[in-house]
Amino acid sequence: MAETPLTGMPDELRRSLGLSDAVVVGLGAMIGAGIFAALAPAARAAGSAVLLGLAIAALVAYCNATSSAKLAARYPASGGTYVYGRERLGEFWGYLAGWCFVVGKTASCAAMALTAGVYAWPEHAHAVAAAAVVALTVVNYRGVQKSALLTRVIVAVVLAVLAAVVVAAFTAETADLARLEFGSDITVFGVLQAAGLLFFAFAGYARIATLGEEVRDPARTIPRAIPLALGITLLVYAVVLIAALTILGPQGLSESSAPLTDVVRSTNAGWLAPAVRVGAVVAALGALLALILGVSRTTLAMARDRHLPHALAAVHPRFAVPHRAEIAVGAVVAVAAATVDVRAAIGFSSFGVLLYYAVANAAAWTLTPAEGRPWRVIPAVGVLGCLILACTLPMASVLTGAAVVAIGAAIFVVRRQVLRRPQPGRNESGGAAGANQAEPAQDRAGQPDQQADEGAAQPVAGAETTVRGGHDQPADDHGDQPRQ
Repeated sequence: MAETPLTGMPDELRRSLGLSDAVVVGLGAMIGAGIFAALAPAARAAGSAVLLGLAIAALVAYCNATSSAKLAARYPASGGTYVYGRERLGEFWGYLAGWCFVVGKTASCAAMALTAGVYAWPEHAHAVAAAAVVALTVVNYRGVQKSALLTRVIVAVVLAVLAAVVVAAFTAETADLARLEFGSDITVFGVLQAAGLLFFAFAGYARIATLGEEVRDPARTIPRAIPLALGITLLVYAVVLIAALTILGPQGLSESSAPLTDVVRSTNAGWLAPAVRVGAVVAALGALLALILGVSRTTLAMARDRHLPHALAAVHPRFAVPHRAEIAVGAVVAVAAATVDVRAAIGFSSFGVLLYYAVANAAAWTLTPAEGRPWRVIPAVGVLGCLILACTLPMASVLTGAAVVAIGAAIFVVRRQVLRRPQPGRNESGGAAGANQAEPAQDRAGQPDQQADEGAAQPVAGAETTVRGGHDQPADDHGDQPRQ
């Protein structure tokens, strides 16, 4: 039986992103619709202490970013915390992180698409949202470098719009710094809930880690890209929030459905309102673009390990992207965006994201000094912060999120029990390859030291070949592999 060399196989992703590309992907995911929509509910929860909520969210995000950067340098493969949890904590925790990420961020994708639809054409928001998902899925399908290029344009437009809003606010006669002072409406629970809502807008740096196989020199690039993207985003959020508070105040901000539009209208710069509207649409599309990119890469990693259908592990031979995973994610999001009101699912998405990062911090805690372990207090604060913020989200979101996580855990347990059952005919001729395919991918995964030292992705699990009809062919035929 002949073996097909793995080097150069189309199941390896192309490393085409540099430092600036990775930073822009993170900015596109973070500086999205959240800055246009999350300020009002955060102000409603924290009142005059909304800036304190932003600071707490930034602290937790920094811990998560540091842990993720250390782990990404150690394991530069697609999948992010799914890979880190599996390698450091065990298969279940990696699976649970991947489950939270894929399900939660799929809901986020639909929410971002609907946000774009509402701002672009309110009467036909669902149709616009579905069309946006299809268009951006095509962009991702044709290559991650083009996605990064389009993200650069989107980030530039959004930053220009936000800069105009800030200038209008700070130069207005109605601006009052006294509106930044703390009042008597502050509660600990409200501040923490605001931090959880604002943290949702910070979560985009995970997309940088999920692109581990597509970044040049990932051991050096990812640890630099994540804190850079986070720092720029924090600065932008803080300046915009201060500008909004000086004009609207905490009460006005909490009552606004479109706070940044109301800011420019309150400064006698109403002519900027259409530009803010366009900026909101572009921001939502930028977040959607990066979200689809990240979810499809985690889907790829989970499919490689057979926690999701293995057919989704295929990589396009020409574009070097996980095309089946991207199509599957795009289809699910398009259907949801066209038919479902997913606003209630945003709270669940926040719950899932926080659990995802809790696993990342726990995994970073297990690193040794030789493996680049961060200062121990960082992952400790990260774990506690994520769990506390998750528990302070609205009760409906917590209960829904817990139920979906329980379903994911049950699927894992059932799958393990099925795989452990002896199946007849496995020792017969031709059964060995099938048995190898049915084993958990963790047993076949590359060793962490080798993965980190080489800085390269491990080949798709189950790439053994069998003789079929006189041809040597991969046993896991994705339909993309040419016959030898």
